Amino acid sequence: MAQNINIKSGIDWITVLIFLALVAVGYLNIYAAVFDPDAPTPFFSLEHNAGRQLLFLSLATVLVTLILFIDYKVYDSFAYIFYGLMILLLIATIFLGSDIKGSKSWIKFGAFSLQPAEFAKTATALALAKFLSGQTINLKKFNDLWKAAAIILIPPLIIILQKETGSALAFAIFIMVLYREGLPGIYPALTLIFVTLLILTLLYSKWYILAGMIAVGLLFWFVIIKRRDRKRQNLINIVGLYLVFAVFTMGVDFFIQKILQPHQRSRIESLVNPDADPLGAGWNVTQSKIAIGSGGFLGKGYLQGTQTKFDFVPEQSTDFIFCTVGEEWGFLGSFILIGLYLGLFARILHLAELQRDKFTRIYGYCVASIMFFHLLVNIGMTIGLMPVIGIPLPLVSYGGSSLWSFTILIFIFLKLDAHRSFKV
Repeated sequence: MAQNINIKSGIDWITVLIFLALVAVGYLNIYAAVFDPDAPTPFFSLEHNAGRQLLFLSLATVLVTLILFIDYKVYDSFAYIFYGLMILLLIATIFLGSDIKGSKSWIKFGAFSLQPAEFAKTATALALAKFLSGQTINLKKFNDLWKAAAIILIPPLIIILQKETGSALAFAIFIMVLYREGLPGIYPALTLIFVTLLILTLLYSKWYILAGMIAVGLLFWFVIIKRRDRKRQNLINIVGLYLVFAVFTMGVDFFIQKILQPHQRSRIESLVNPDADPLGAGWNVTQSKIAIGSGGFLGKGYLQGTQTKFDFVPEQSTDFIFCTVGEEWGFLGSFILIGLYLGLFARILHLAELQRDKFTRIYGYCVASIMFFHLLVNIGMTIGLMPVIGIPLPLVSYGGSSLWSFTILIFIFLKLDAHRSFKV
């Protein structure tokens, strides 16, 4: 299609450089995770994950080229079509996907597999940006709010049917995008309350939680609310909220015992008490913390990690890649890596706020939100603060689907931003 701007001059090279730095860090640490000092293999050998990751990087370069040379209007004009096709692909995956570790979220192509759930985040971001950028959309109106919620919720509901809970949870972060675009603050606040109740219910008796909520309600009524506002309707609202929170608290046990898969329940139990099954469900997190802690301030040195070399931490080149960083590069290396991510988030949000059209701004916030969720959960689970739910570290973890999906996510935004730079 027609290209009206100079991509080389219009693209934000700061974001590109951070992207390349993260990819390089990922590749080096994937190689370190699979490196065997007794039988070393070349960097580029397809016999291990590092060599295959290099192949994925080559294909990512092709994707970047295609994204940058396609007319920017395609991403806006065909957003709903991309979304619809992705929904169909997600549904097809339920029936055509291969069963891998109890999940049917992967479609096999010979020796390689593709996970559509990873790409669904980009399609959802485009569709959500398309909807919210409409001139008449107002998230304070229930009719507009439920439509936006439907766009967000349909993909994760299908992904849950694939028994891939981790990828489905990532869609929850879109609530922050809605908040930026005018969603009343009560909704994010309620979301935070429900998350807090979930965590407290896992840690303490539900009866203590219910009693605590009564105490908070009484404190709110007699201390915070002024006497003139202590009306019957406000009391009904408080009691109604208490009943909703109480039902949620009582329902947590049912959800964990009846809805979640056995391996998911064990992960949650190991999060609450990792010492309960140190050789089973708690093994990954325990070994992960040992690996990161053993790195000290400067780390043991590249390719010198003992936890890494002896495979104490499973999935160390994928979901637990941060262990390799912590052990071999230490606190300083981990700090620099997190700094690169924060720099990327800040840059994307900065560029998003410079946009002249709502579609690009909203999409930019979607990009930053998705990546932030992955960073928070991935690092959180490696240090024992979050349950192990199979969330990759963006651009660093091994895997073609993850690398390609984040590459597409970022460079579509850079393409749209390049157009902003030259827009008259």
